[in-house]
Amino acid sequence: MSVPYLTVCILCAFLGIAFLYRFCLVFRSSREGYETGACKTIGSREIQMDYFTIEENENGLLAVLADGMGKEAGGRIAAKTVIRVFKEIFETYNMADHPSYFFKKAFQTANREILKQMDEGRGMAAVSAVMIQGGFLFYGIVGNVKIAVFRNEELIPLGTGHTVDVLAQDKYVEGILTREDALSMLQEKRIYNYLGKDGFKEIQFYDKPVRLQEGDVVAVFSNGMQESVTWKEMEDCLARKKSCKRMAFDLVELVNQKKGDKDNASVILIRVGEMT
Repeated sequence: MSVPYLTVCILCAFLGIAFLYRFCLVFRSSREGYETGACKTIGSREIQMDYFTIEENENGLLAVLADGMGKEAGGRIAAKTVIRVFKEIFETYNMADHPSYFFKKAFQTANREILKQMDEGRGMAAVSAVMIQGGFLFYGIVGNVKIAVFRNEELIPLGTGHTVDVLAQDKYVEGILTREDALSMLQEKRIYNYLGKDGFKEIQFYDKPVRLQEGDVVAVFSNGMQESVTWKEMEDCLARKKSCKRMAFDLVELVNQKKGDKDNASVILIRVGEMT
């Protein structure tokens, strides 16, 4: 192999790595005082099925993360459909409408659009969306994409999502499941609710909006992130108080450094600036 050819190969490999990180890293500064950053990795998978968006207009700031699942490229199609629908509806969203109305319309429309493109079971998505208006955080969850707020060096989870173990706890409290049955289901992390489901109805909303404080960091992360990185590792990363761009990149690097099988992993971070 000639030296020039080897040099070209090395250069191409370097540019390929650089392209990967440019592609997965997103940064947008907010006119409302919010700093945002997001990043994702393909992990050990052949297809990237995680997609996200961060949008902002006069009605507030919206961040959406869709974790696709399904056969072949079905999960990718489902996740991309979710992002497209949320963006389109947010463009016409009126601040006079309650955020819960926006979430219901966006989730239900995305579900219908997925089912129009594919048979049920071929393409699905777990989705979480957050909206910030006037210093208040509103959210909607379907599936197991997590939302949390980092405040006072602690990452505080919002919502529980739709996994079998959480369902078992709820049904035990309601008296529907016996203690033995509930305990047997506590290790089951499989989701039972998702977009791309015929008859989909359930969306988990905020009980009341979260009043954000200066310095808070809102975090939205996919199942692949929470499977690979511990809660403590996330807290340690966020406690370093780097830019959201850098912290999102660092969290994804923690996933990449883990050994063994790794799912697609994504994270969105939004830091609250000085409140006016």
